[in-house]
Amino acid sequence: MGFLDRFTGKKSAPARTPATPVANVTPAVPAHESAAPAPTPSPAPAAAGGVMPQLAAAKARLAARDLPGAIAIYDQVLAASGDRADVLLTVSADLGVHGHIRELIELVAPRYDADRHGPGPGLNLLQAYLAARQPEAAQHLLDLLFALNRPELEHRLIGFSRALAELAVSEAAPATDLEAGTKISLVSISKPIWFYGLEPHAAALLPARDGKLRRVAFAQCALLGEANLMERAAQPEDAVGRFTRGLPLWFAETFAFSAGYDPIAGIGLFAPKHYALFPMEWTAENIRQLDESAQGGLDYVVTFALRSRNADYELGARIWEVKKFRELKTFTTRWAPSDADAVLAQFHHQLKTYMEWKPAATGLPYAAPAAPLSYIQALGSSLTLFLGEKQMLEPEQIVAPAELFLKAAQANPADARAQLALVTALQRLQARGAAVDEPAAAHARAWLASEAAASAGLSDAPARARSGSREAFATRDDA
Repeated sequence: MGFLDRFTGKKSAPARTPATPVANVTPAVPAHESAAPAPTPSPAPAAAGGVMPQLAAAKARLAARDLPGAIAIYDQVLAASGDRADVLLTVSADLGVHGHIRELIELVAPRYDADRHGPGPGLNLLQAYLAARQPEAAQHLLDLLFALNRPELEHRLIGFSRALAELAVSEAAPATDLEAGTKISLVSISKPIWFYGLEPHAAALLPARDGKLRRVAFAQCALLGEANLMERAAQPEDAVGRFTRGLPLWFAETFAFSAGYDPIAGIGLFAPKHYALFPMEWTAENIRQLDESAQGGLDYVVTFALRSRNADYELGARIWEVKKFRELKTFTTRWAPSDADAVLAQFHHQLKTYMEWKPAATGLPYAAPAAPLSYIQALGSSLTLFLGEKQMLEPEQIVAPAELFLKAAQANPADARAQLALVTALQRLQARGAAVDEPAAAHARAWLASEAAASAGLSDAPARARSGSREAFATRDDA
């Protein structure tokens, strides 16, 4: 319960470990300006009327992103009625769903008494302590909630105990650059990653954007239960790290070919050094920061978390409604290497169905890849080449073998997107001075000479491919 259902009786999942904050979010590619605050309503002064109308006025100010105005009302209400359980419950819930964790703790913690106020405000406060990475305060409060001896709370409190144990383990790990204050920038990718370099073909490849669009961001997948993530992130990417970035790129690409959505993928970066890896799931605070960084704001954010155990994987997705900062839906799946493609395809279909994905009327017709795992890997590696070209990664971080793209193209022979990912990858590898991978180049030339390429809108591709020149697989890069 807690933040998202305001203790109204709706059952909730066990508590989740909070995500590492996305500090100093700096979107790029393309750059977005911070969203301007919405016009602030003018509710009646806080001193007028009863307590609940005042709390409603404070909630309206939170919705309008007027935090100082909301806090001014809360200060007056709490000064007069801060011992009421329903007041503390409402204040903690409204601050929590809007992602104001620090303010929730400052206002509620000094006033909360478990015996007098009951578990509702305490559960919200406990989630705030976990999100703020305050394990000692969280443990003390958890003990008080267990002492209430409420059987209906036991399952949730055990879930909080697990989350607290994971937090304690992460806090006991050696200090990292992130903990010392290194800032993570957030790179926003607003087009399919293979499209950059194919701008002359935009009209054929990308659907037209018409009507009112719902803005959705797909966040980089968190990597749970892994040790030494900072050291790992500082190394050239491995398959798991590439997956954490390729997965949101895949979903953002999927929704780029839908009617009614305007998607982006958000990727963490210690620019201009190396990628970031997220050890914990994103929280409401992270969602709020991502929303404020996006021009015009967001309607939805989809977060992911991956956990591996002995080559078996568990993947979860959470769909957040940004306006109310509430979680709408959770999907979870598991796979082993033998059934990865089938499971990922089903997971992809489930999320599309829930979000009422419909194909766009124009642009390259969309079909999900037959072998999604290899395609996700190719997308992650495409991002590495693209950011390397933009000098947002150090040269030693840019390891993107051509055979990885060839594998995806061969595993998805009917998918023009997999072929285009190979084409643009070879183009960028060639620009970096890499030796030509002959099998990959031959596959690209053959596809560019095919009717499939012409059907994809690359009308001049067959003639150029038949020429046999070095440029047979390289399209001019205007990114």
